Amino acid sequence: MKKTRGLLNVVDVEATCWEGPPPPGAVNEIIEIGLTVVDLDEGVRVEKHRLLVRPARSTVSAFCTELTGLTQDEVQQGLGFAEACRELASKHGAGERPWASWGDYDRHQFTRQCAATGTAYPFGHRHTNAKAVFTDAHRLRRRPGMAQALRLAELPLEGRHHRGEDDAWNIAALVLDLAGRGAWPGD
Repeated sequence: MKKTRGLLNVVDVEATCWEGPPPPGAVNEIIEIGLTVVDLDEGVRVEKHRLLVRPARSTVSAFCTELTGLTQDEVQQGLGFAEACRELASKHGAGERPWASWGDYDRHQFTRQCAATGTAYPFGHRHTNAKAVFTDAHRLRRRPGMAQALRLAELPLEGRHHRGEDDAWNIAALVLDLAGRGAWPGD
């Protein structure tokens, strides 16, 4: 029997971005979805996934490539946004499992992009802002970025920062650290 209880999807997205304002007609679009499945009962990261997403109304700028390492040629080979959302739901249980992200940007970006494209929102309503939980658990006055939170928790930053699959993996480590302290909220 396939285990579903105690599993959490940790999601991090990268989107098209520019050093200044977007060029005329361009909008921020998801170009990479990183997803790490966490088994909260066992206290381990069990799966790491990456979906590349082809932007429809913008292109990857030189600034975005410098930040993320992603190129226009690379993301051009990705899935369309609607197809990526369907894959999140069908292959990764996005609608059934609770999910978490570092802050609310990822949740809001999905909401905006789904509304703008008429795509069904792939996630359920059980979202946790891991940054807020970390801030409360560590009694901080300001919410730290993910890299700073890893340093505060004395955890290594694995992989490349601002890469969706690696950031989701690192956020998952922070979630497990919080769960180990008894600070992660239950279902």
